[in-house]
Amino acid sequence: METKKANILGTEPIGKLLAKFAIPGIISMVVNSLYNIVDQIFIGRGVNYLGNGATSVLFPMVTLAMAFSLLFGDGAAAFLSLKLGEKKEEDAAKGAMAGIYGFMGCGIVLAVIFLIFITPLCRMFGASDAILPYAKDYGTIVLLGLPFCAICAGGASIIRADGNPKFNMIGLFTGTIINVICDPLFIFVFHWGVKGAALATILGQFANALLNIYYFTRKMKSVKFNKEVCKKALGYIGKVARLGISSFISQMALVAAIAARNNVLLYYGAQSKFGADIPLTTLGITMKTFSIIMSVVIGLSAGAQPIFGYNYGCGNYDRVKKTFKLVAVLSTAICTVAFFIAQVFPLQVIQIFGTENDPNYNEFGIMCMRIFLMLIPTTGIQMMSGIFFQSLGYPLQASILSLSKQVVFQIPVTLLLPVWLGVVGILWAGPVSDVLSLALTIIMLAAYWKKMFSKPVLNPAAKSEVSK
Repeated sequence: METKKANILGTEPIGKLLAKFAIPGIISMVVNSLYNIVDQIFIGRGVNYLGNGATSVLFPMVTLAMAFSLLFGDGAAAFLSLKLGEKKEEDAAKGAMAGIYGFMGCGIVLAVIFLIFITPLCRMFGASDAILPYAKDYGTIVLLGLPFCAICAGGASIIRADGNPKFNMIGLFTGTIINVICDPLFIFVFHWGVKGAALATILGQFANALLNIYYFTRKMKSVKFNKEVCKKALGYIGKVARLGISSFISQMALVAAIAARNNVLLYYGAQSKFGADIPLTTLGITMKTFSIIMSVVIGLSAGAQPIFGYNYGCGNYDRVKKTFKLVAVLSTAICTVAFFIAQVFPLQVIQIFGTENDPNYNEFGIMCMRIFLMLIPTTGIQMMSGIFFQSLGYPLQASILSLSKQVVFQIPVTLLLPVWLGVVGILWAGPVSDVLSLALTIIMLAAYWKKMFSKPVLNPAAKSEVSK
């Protein structure tokens, strides 16, 4: 009788395993974040900064759609890893398929709703009279691509958990290359403005989505989607969503924070020498730049997610702890490098997205980079800890961490500080919420660390693999 080969998640050295999963994951997440950033760069250079303001207005809507995609995508990935660790392959397959049903359905429904209510939604997310026409032109096309965006984002999590981060990276690269090629063609050659940038974005997403669908139907390694799995998968929707709730809340909290921040920027900016549109645009650029750093940390943490989940399911707690410590150190180091760039080269970063002759634009852009990202080194461990809790089957704790920074801390501070400091007070909400979130993360880890690793192994036979 043939002996079943041991899963590398439980046997290979942690450093080598993390590199195998995290490097493609980091590249994938960074490339994914470039979809909107590439648009902003070409819009800033080919249209004007009001066009960039439009992408900042649409960003919360895309993020809201992303929340539902990750609710089912990350939930399915966590479910898949945990059940494979427990040697329950059939349950793992049904959970993964439930996730696919979930994010595909949400992408279609949200696209319809957002297109119907695009004008009031743009207003709600901070569009001024000057920015609104650009936001509607850009949004009408980008929102049509939400079903593709959902398949890209949600599908990426399942593909990584299936042990094939390289395929996910190929899909994202394909989409981004299409976007990068089409953006200058549509903006500078065809003169389609923000509509051209939006069209380039959804063409890239469409290509990526087709590759993910191909993977689900032909390339899945750990599980197979047969007719029985597809029929019974809907019964696992709740279980999958429960594990993905942290990612969902994190994204929804980001939507709420952006909506509050955009409207406060609009109000207090109009009372300052900078006007309403400059603060909205430059802080939007800063947030998009910060999203690259977030993508690196989240990609690193997402790469560790299968290692966390599988070894926790097997009862290999030492490997889980070792992985956590390594990811925490690397995340902090990455954020520290970002801090250095933001403090030393703020204007150079802002000018990547277009140069403006208005000195007020450059002045506020520099303040955004230096003040808002002042305590970015503290965010690495905070972001990865949420994924850590989620991977181990602690969605409530993960949700608390995800909710704390964007809603519990950042929104109140964003509303209060401008009362005394004006529009600049909005920028100080960044470092204040960062330090408060770090304190809560440390408290949560200290409170649950022993409890998490004192649980009995659910399937002792699964721990029979030799751990290194």
